This record gives sequence, C-alpha cells and structure tokens, in this order.
Amino acid sequence: MGNVLRKWGLIATLAPIGAAALLYVVIVRGFIDSAADHGLGWPLLGVLPTFVFGIWLLTVSSSRSAFFIAAASTAMAVGSAYETFVQRNAEVIQQQWFPLFNVIGLTADAVSAAGFLALFATYPTGTPERRWQRNAVVFLWVPVLVGPLTLLTTPHVVMQAYIGINGEAIPNPFAVPALEWAAPAVHYLIYQPWPSVLLGLGVLYSRALFGDAEVRGRTRVMTWVVTASLASFMMWTLAPPSWGNAAAVAVFITLMAIPLAAIHGIFRYGAFDIAPDDRGLLAARSSSLLITVLYAIGAATPAVLLADRLTVMGAILLTAILAICLLPLRGWLQDWIHRTVFGDRDRQLALLSKLGRQLDQAVDPGELLIRLTEAVRYGLDASWVRIGLAGPDGGLGGPPMGVAGEPGGEPVDSCVLMRGGETLGRIDVGPRRRGDYSDAERALLRTVAGQAAASVANVRLSAQLAQQLDDLTASRERLLAAQDGERKRLERDLHDGIQQNVVAQIAGLRLARNRLMRGELTVGELVSLQDQTRETLTDLRELAHGIHPPVLSDNGLVAAIESSVARFPIPLAVEADAGLRAERFPEEVETTAYYVVREALANTAKHAHATGASVGLVRQDGHLKITITDDGCGFDVPVPATHGGLANIRDRVAALRGTVDVTGSQPSGTTVLVDLPVEREGHRGG
Repeated sequence: MGNVLRKWGLIATLAPIGAAALLYVVIVRGFIDSAADHGLGWPLLGVLPTFVFGIWLLTVSSSRSAFFIAAASTAMAVGSAYETFVQRNAEVIQQQWFPLFNVIGLTADAVSAAGFLALFATYPTGTPERRWQRNAVVFLWVPVLVGPLTLLTTPHVVMQAYIGINGEAIPNPFAVPALEWAAPAVHYLIYQPWPSVLLGLGVLYSRALFGDAEVRGRTRVMTWVVTASLASFMMWTLAPPSWGNAAAVAVFITLMAIPLAAIHGIFRYGAFDIAPDDRGLLAARSSSLLITVLYAIGAATPAVLLADRLTVMGAILLTAILAICLLPLRGWLQDWIHRTVFGDRDRQLALLSKLGRQLDQAVDPGELLIRLTEAVRYGLDASWVRIGLAGPDGGLGGPPMGVAGEPGGEPVDSCVLMRGGETLGRIDVGPRRRGDYSDAERALLRTVAGQAAASVANVRLSAQLAQQLDDLTASRERLLAAQDGERKRLERDLHDGIQQNVVAQIAGLRLARNRLMRGELTVGELVSLQDQTRETLTDLRELAHGIHPPVLSDNGLVAAIESSVARFPIPLAVEADAGLRAERFPEEVETTAYYVVREALANTAKHAHATGASVGLVRQDGHLKITITDDGCGFDVPVPATHGGLANIRDRVAALRGTVDVTGSQPSGTTVLVDLPVEREGHRGG
C-alpha cells in the first residue's frame, strides 16, 4: 500500500508539472512566437517522448529506475519552460527575485542530469550490484544542490550558458559573504556536469564490462545507446556549425532510442522490476500508445527540424509523406512487441478462431479437412501439415485426405484424432518455418486435434454413408439384374422344355383322336401319351423346386439344406441342434439363409478344391448365425464383393440388415460367417 501511494503521489506531482511546462513551451514557441524560429524540435522530439515514457513507466513500475526517468524527463520539461520564459521575458533578470527564480532552472537541469545518470548507471533495476557503485550513485545527486549553493556562495547569478544571458552582470543579493570562499568548489564540483557525468558513466561501463554475465547482458543495449547519445551530444557541442543539423538529428535519434532500449529491457530482461506476467498486460495496454507517440515523432521530426526552411504547406506535405512511408514500420513495431511479449499467442488464438469459423462454414467433408490443415499450418507456422483418416480396421497408413504445404520427410510432431476411444485419423506436422515448436504449440496442436475430432468423425461418417449408399445402389441394380436373368431363364426353360413337351403332347392327342376315329388307336399309344404328360408334370415340379423348394416351406430351413445338399459332390455335414431344427423362422429369413448356403456351397464346389465341408447353424441373441467352412485352397487376397456368388450373398444378407464375413488363407480353407437378425415367430413346424 505504501509503494502504491508513493507511486501515485509521484505521478500526481510530476505529471501535472511536466505537462504544464510542455504546454507552456508549445504555446509560446509554436503560436505566440510562431513567426520566428520557434525551436520546438527539442521540446517535442527530445523532451516529450521521454516525458511520456517516464510517466507511463511510473504508472506500471515502482522501481527506482522508473522514478529516475520520470523525474529527469519532468525536470527537462521544467528546464525548457524556464528557458522559454527567460528568453521571452529578458527584463525579469533585473528583478530582485530573479536569483531565487533562477534556482528553478539550475535545479531542473541538475535533476535532469542526475536522473539520467542514475538511470544509466543503475539500469535496469535502479540499484547497482556493488557497494562502491551504490555510493557513487548517491554522489550523482549532489549537483541537485547547485541552486541553493550558488545562491549562497556566488555574488552574481549563475546561469546556464545555453540561455544566452551572462549572469556575471546580474548581482545576487542573497549571497552570504562568509561563504564566498566556497564558490570555486561549488562551480567546479557541482555546477560543472563533467564530474557527475564521468562518475555515472564509470559506474555504467564498469557494470557493462566487468559485471557478471547477467548484468552485462541486461546493460548491453542501453550502454550502446548511451554511448551513441553521448557521442552525438559531444558532436553537437564541439562540431563546426556546418554540422549542426546533422548533429541535432543524431541527438534526437539517440534520445528516441533510449525509450526503445528501455522497452527492449522490459520485454527481454524484465527491466524496471516488471514481472513477465505484468509485461504482457502492460504491452497490451500501453504498446499502442507508445507506438503512436513514436510514430508521430518520426513523422513530424523532419518538418520540425526544418521549420525555418519550409513553408507551412511544405511542412504538412513532408509530414504526410513520412506518415504514409512509416506505416509499415509502425505495423512491424507493433508485431514485434506483441511477438516479443506474447510469442505466437496471437497467431495461436487466431488459429482457434479461424478453425472454429472454418469448421462451421465447411460443407464438403473433403474441403473441411483441407481447411483444417491450412488453419493448423498458419497457427503453428508449420512448413506443411497433412491429415490422414484411419481405415475400417483403425490402421493409419492410407493416403492423406487433407494437405497444406508440400510434405517432405518425416513429421516433426503428430497427433492422433480420437473420439470415444475410436481412432479417427492423425495430424502430421512438418518442421516449423522458424525455430522449433514450443511446448505451448505442441499443446495447442493437441487442443486443435480434440476440437477437430468431432468434425473428422462427421467426415468419416459421411464417407461411410456415401459408400453404403453406393453399395446399396449397386446391390439393387444387381438384384434387378438377377431377377431379370431369372425371369429370362424361366421363359427359356418353359419355351424350350415344357412348352415343347406340351406342344408335342397336343400333336400326339390330335394324332390319337384321328386314329381313334379310324379305329386304329392302341392302348400302347395312350400309355405313351400318359408317360409324356407325367414327364411334363415332373419338369414342372423341378422347375417349381428351383424357384422355392417345397421342403423349405413344409419342413423348415435345416431340412431344406440337408435335402438340397444330398447330391453335393464332396462330403458335407450339417450341424444344428434339435431346437433349431424344430424352429421356424420368418419366410424371408429362411429363404435368404437357404440360398446363401446353396450359393456358398456352390462356390466351394467350383473353386475351393475341398475334400470336405460343413454347415453350422446356431441361433444366438436374436440372430441366426450360419457358418460354411471347407478345407480347400482358401485365398491369399481379399475376394472382391462386387460381382459373382459372394456379391449375391452380400446382397441377400444386406437386404435383411445382416452381415457377411469371409476369412481364409492358403491352405487353411475358407470360412463364410453369415449373421441374420431374426424375430421369433413361433414354432410352426415339428
């Protein structure tokens, strides 16, 4: 609570002072004295960004370094306002109170210098590691006493040289004669900045060069920026006037680099005692403001520096052009800050958001998988992503159904798509385009896999339904073709067999009538006609037996199977218990089971080269299970189910919602297992 009150107390004190000072400078130099060379470059390009950064830093950090930069930047604003006031109101130096007022300018300059020196010397924590360094930092603040000390020891007013007014001609009525002996010491040790500058830089360079590895790493960037800024100030002070503009630009650039170096220290090393978790929140809240300030400064700097050489329209045009040209840099800086703070969190969040939208919008199952791979590839910055679906047996070896990028080589990471304990497929991810995958990204891949599993399951279900629809359509076509073929066979059998016999019998009856009328008919001729009629009746019975065997209708399924296989060319055993032999099933079940057994045995006789076969019938859990086995040659490749006897079996069984499973391998024979759902209709036979 104490730190919070102190922090907000400092903000409430420094922010109004600095803002008021800068506002005064801008109003006076930008509007009241706008016809002259107003000199807004330093206040706007040097003081303003540092002040904004310092106050912002003070709002988010309670470290000493935050106070150093906030106090130093506020003092810079006050010093600039003091300079503006004195230059615009030169007559005030004749006033009796001016030596007291001058203390403000001296103190502001001293606080500014001491604050920055302490910041650099103790960066980034505000406290150096060694005792002599901490003691040296204390002495950096001694020049803050320059105002009161010069007021008491120096008989004239001491003014800064950049104001352009010689203070030696201005008497100081507040000087104490007994203390005048200390004036030289105050002048060389306190007023002159070089002792403090050398002391502060000594601490900074000693830590940057001879500190431990962590300290050297944290201070490296800031040390380079300070060195560059120091060199630019020396060039600005000592270089010929022709180098003035170049030196001024260098000074402004290096000053603007100081906040950037401090931000780099925050994000990289936790400078200003800002914890990693806080850095994300700070960046989210403040990065846009800081980037906007830096962007505005970058766009306005040339026009401000060239204010005395450009017209108003020229300054506006130059600023507008720079604003457009710097837009890509602003975007890059925004991305850099977010990437530094959040890593690829934005990209990953975009992945989840994009994935959700695409899963909702995708209509075509194949397109859904392609969109899924593209979303994963973008979110993880992967070189390629592919998704393969599991086969009916759960195996993962089929061709990929969705691909993004150009797969090559082995995947770096994979994630199996699971739903309800069932393996649906697998997501393979290639190498990352930049660096390696982090643990968070690997966890994200598994999250995405879990989210996408439901959609992939729908894809598989849709594919299975489509396949079943194709199979059903083909089955119907085959059934129609089989019915049509059976009808044609019956027509042919009737036309070529029974019809010819009937025609022959009619002709025989006509001949017998003629012979009877002539008295030539014999008993033997009538007996022959009777035999022909009996043969025709036998043919009709056999034809009817091929359509639906009477024994199936009369005695049931087991008896019909045993009757039909009586003439089977190889030994055959039919196994069924007494209960099943006495049980009657629905007519469509018995008919289907009967013809399935006949079709399977016909295949065995034609192709198996078996020496024995068996048919087993079992009723279990509301299903009739029929097993047809043989000891033949079997097969070493899957039997196609789109044509032939096996297709007929599958079609008949599928019509009753049953299943067929065919297994076999050389030389162990073949087993056909048929499962037909049945409903007990009651005992009809027996």
